[in-house]
Amino acid sequence: MLPAYITHPDCSRHEMGADHPECPERLGAINDMLLTKGLLDYMGSYDAPLATEAQLARAHGLEYIHSILNAAPEEGYHRVDPDTSMNPFTALAALRAAGAAVQATDLVIAGGVPAAFCSVRPPGHHAERNAAMGFCFFNNVAVGVMHALEHHGLQRVALIDFDVHHGNGSEDILQNDPRILMCSIFETGLYPFSGENSTATNMVNVGLPARSGSDKFREAVTSQWIPALDAFKPQLIYISAGFDGHREDDMGNLGLVEADYAWVTQQLMAVAKRHCQGRMISCLEGGYVLSPLARSATAHVKVLIGAD
Repeated sequence: MLPAYITHPDCSRHEMGADHPECPERLGAINDMLLTKGLLDYMGSYDAPLATEAQLARAHGLEYIHSILNAAPEEGYHRVDPDTSMNPFTALAALRAAGAAVQATDLVIAGGVPAAFCSVRPPGHHAERNAAMGFCFFNNVAVGVMHALEHHGLQRVALIDFDVHHGNGSEDILQNDPRILMCSIFETGLYPFSGENSTATNMVNVGLPARSGSDKFREAVTSQWIPALDAFKPQLIYISAGFDGHREDDMGNLGLVEADYAWVTQQLMAVAKRHCQGRMISCLEGGYVLSPLARSATAHVKVLIGAD
């Protein structure tokens, strides 16, 4: 059983204009690094399917879904917020990105693969139930989480988000659902300027100040995430894998390095082995400077697939 590597060429057809940080080259940089390091030899490759309306509707309102699918322009760009635009291929790419999370869920729960990495874009964790924002249209990982709960009947699912920005969309969709535990670490004072004052009963949000670095990040994981996860005993773990906390990525200023992403993945894999037979699904979120993105994603995947 090889871990799954799920992506699709359609995910590189979406773009939001010259010099936009969330660019198609992100996926190529990750793929090239995984190939160079030989990790793709230890993964099974899958083409992401299109998410269905019913799958999306577990996380988003139908009116919102229709508005996104109908908004893609025939040419040029359609802006949905100051930083987020659609081109003629955006709706297709967004359906593939959400579909990857659904496919990963099916594969992992069926036992066909032990873990999965969804190398897809657009990212998803800022997409709220009825709003696109922050480069995101559909909340890929939330669609996967709800598929695991509603279609497969799991009773406890955890979502871990280590992107430098708080996953406000995931919180909006999943808050106060006792079947879900969401653990998030993010830099305070950054977009979307939320998370620190959450009152949701199923959120473990840890805001860290700029330049916190490796020690503070690891302390937060050890003291706050791991005890909560062990008490919750998840049957499946999802990761919103954003790598923009790297010290070479100017989207944030946490000061993390590749070794931190490998380390946090090791900690989460240990939790998964204790409680859910090692079952873990990772979906790409942020990371915008190509070299540290590729290096960090590769360090993460190496641990995820047990090649470390």
